[in-house]
Amino acid sequence: MTLEENLRIDLAAAFRLIHELNMHESVANHLSAAVSTDGKQFLMNRRWMHFSNVTASNLQLLNSDDATVMDSDQAPDTSAWTIHGNLHRALPEAKVILHLHSTYATALSTLKDPRILPIDNNTARFYERIAYDTHFGGIATSNAEGQRIVATLAGKKALMMGNHGVTVIGETVAEAFESLYYLEKACKTMVLAYATGQELNVMPHELALKTAVSWDEFSGAAFAHFDQLKANLDRKDPSYRA
Repeated sequence: MTLEENLRIDLAAAFRLIHELNMHESVANHLSAAVSTDGKQFLMNRRWMHFSNVTASNLQLLNSDDATVMDSDQAPDTSAWTIHGNLHRALPEAKVILHLHSTYATALSTLKDPRILPIDNNTARFYERIAYDTHFGGIATSNAEGQRIVATLAGKKALMMGNHGVTVIGETVAEAFESLYYLEKACKTMVLAYATGQELNVMPHELALKTAVSWDEFSGAAFAHFDQLKANLDRKDPSYRA
């Protein structure tokens, strides 16, 4: 099996898993993965394709340098092209890009201060490792907005998009999915902690930094988690592989 074939299967699995976790939104939101070393050729879900219907074979192969696709009957969603096209064009290290409007991350993104504060292990995972965009420019349908989002990511592997949602990047689908999974858990913790109305017990800087770095020792867990979730999919509905 080729690298692209394996990537198609993993990305299709991510769509199905995000649907199972109820982190999808209608036929919106997009996941993509680069198939070329420069990142410019990438796979992405087709326009208005529900996550539960994505398969390895129906993922669309795009080239971020070829905008003529937007004038064809195969045009992807405009906002998806704006965000993913610009990110893949500018950041070859962003092999996998997951953009969602998941419930708790989006709720946190609407606050005046959308920061994920280090109040437990999961929230500390993102301490000084996530960028924050508090200059929402509306639905991302312009190239300028896409370029602004690229600049705001600023070398981080996750972006809290104010009044919008979240974007995470990773070297592999498994690693990006794991970041997304923990990001939503961290945001849920933040929202629930705020809901108590009590003062948050925020870790001091050194402890938060130490906790964030400690997560690097568990990087292999991302692959174990994703492989077992794929195995569950295979038992229930392996059609994502088609």
